[in-house]
Order: sequence, then structure tokens, then C-alpha cells
Amino acid sequence: MMSGRSILRLSLDLPPDTSAELLERLRRLLEDFTPRVQMLEDGAVLDLTGAIRWWQRDARGITELVQLRTLAHFGVRSSAGVAGTPMLAAMACALTPLGRRTVIDDSPEAIAAFLRPRPVRELPGVGGKTAALLGEYGLRTVGDVADVPQHTLQRLLGARAGRALYEHAQGHDTTVVDPTPAPATLSTEHRFPRDELDPAAHRRILLALADDLGARLRATDQIATGVTCTIRYADLSATRRSRTLPEATQHTVLLARAAYAVYDSLGLQRARVRSIALRADALRPAARATRQLTLDSADDPSRSKPSPIAPASATAARCSTPPPSP
Repeated sequence: MMSGRSILRLSLDLPPDTSAELLERLRRLLEDFTPRVQMLEDGAVLDLTGAIRWWQRDARGITELVQLRTLAHFGVRSSAGVAGTPMLAAMACALTPLGRRTVIDDSPEAIAAFLRPRPVRELPGVGGKTAALLGEYGLRTVGDVADVPQHTLQRLLGARAGRALYEHAQGHDTTVVDPTPAPATLSTEHRFPRDELDPAAHRRILLALADDLGARLRATDQIATGVTCTIRYADLSATRRSRTLPEATQHTVLLARAAYAVYDSLGLQRARVRSIALRADALRPAARATRQLTLDSADDPSRSKPSPIAPASATAARCSTPPPSP
């Protein structure tokens, strides 16, 4: 179960309108500690394995220094998780408040002590439906799942999903830190003045956010290949769901349709929503679009629906035409 690695998952408290320049400056600061830095939408993952000897500090000491410098240089607070794998580091980070850090020793005993009591839904790839299905069989914690044979999980979830869940429950994760720059994104957010329960109000805000993103994409001559919607609730929990667009676009109508589809897939019922954020993912220049970016008849209401004036005008025209001579 020991990996021999030291992985730092850093969650940065960034505002929704964070500039690309600030993200790049943060990346350069983190690369002062290790060249293996993978930037994420809300933070970064750092492989500290080779940096420990260079800095002559343990993983906790380097993490403290990273958090101190991001706060001192950019005023950005952070929470951090350190473990032998990206999965464990991310889980530890998610449980850590801002300004603090959680370190899981890379030993079987420490990993089991942290992992086994955790709810199974905290494992990557386990959504609400999967957690509910496992709960029907009494598998509510990671420890419950870890004690079940792999072939049993595969019968419940399918070959690939069952195998992945079994490996994660054992603490195994072969994911590597990929320093390849992440694709550019663009995001916008609305915070309700009070917790909002009305789905119609949620959809109005989604449309406004899609309109804002579309205008900004057109202004910068970019297209998006996907959208991500993040819903934050009154209890400070959040749900994030993404969708790939049928084709890259900068049109408000298509962005709004995708945002509605993501929202509907959440199946929210009387949820007390505190804020909604919408992000355009994997941006690229509009010149690389697969077809000309013009609204076709399906997207233009004035073309897709006959004008209510047209029939009356046609009738008036017919009435004003004199009958043919006998």
C-alpha cells in the first residue's frame, strides 16, 4: 500500500473572476518548489517526492512554506492535504479548513486509519446513485467496501467500475502528477442575497451567467468545448457537474442549453442554493471552430417561428388584389 511518494493537494481560495495572469504567477511560485506542478481549477497538485531532499524539509515543512508564500505574495489563503497518492491527498485536503494542512503518513496503518472510516461517497468516481446502491447492501464506509471481494463489487457495478472502486478502497492510486498546462477556462458566479429554493430563479440565473460567458467569449474571440456548473448550498456543501458541448461554441443559446441540462441532471428538489457558478471549459481560438459561428434557424427564434404579422399581412395583400376580369 505504500507508494514512496509525497503528493501535496493544495486548494486555493480564489475569487470566481481570477485572472489568467494571477494563475500563471501562482504556477511559477509553485514551480520554485518542484517542477512537477499540475494546476487545477481550484488549486494545484504538487509531487514533492524529489523536492524533500533539495529543501531539506519533510513534506509538512514544505507544505507550510508553500501556504505561507502564496498568502504573503498574493494574499491567497489555502488548505492542503499531503499523502502518498493524489487520491488520498485530495481527500485529506477536502476535509481541511483554510489555513490548515492534513498530512497522512505513507504507511499502511496510517492510510487505513484515515481511509476506512470515511463515507464511501468521498472516493473518486462514487456519485449519489452509486453510494445509494452500495448503501442498500450495507456498504456505507470505505472500510465496508474494502472488506468486500473485488468480484462482488464487479457484479454490482460492472467490471471496470467495480475494479476501480476496490482499488481506491484499498488506498491504491497510480495517478501521476501531470505538469502539462491545463486548458484555459472562463467563469462567472452569482451569489443570492438569501438562500434560494425556487428552481425558476435558479434557471434565470443560469441564463444570465450563460449570457455573460457568451459575451466574454465573443469579446475575446474564443470558443468553449464544455461547461461546468457548480451549485453551492446553505450547508456550505457543493455539487459540481460538467458537460461536453456537441461542438465548440461561443453562442449564449448553446451555452444556456448545456447549463440547463447540467442543472436538470442534478435533480434538485427544494434545495437551498446559496450561489451558482458557470464555467466555460477548454477554451481555444474561435478560428479553430469546426464550422462558421453563425446562428442557424434552429437557434434564431425569428427564423424558427413564423412571424404573427406575416399571415395577417399575406391576407391583407390577397384582399387588396383585385379579382381577375371575367
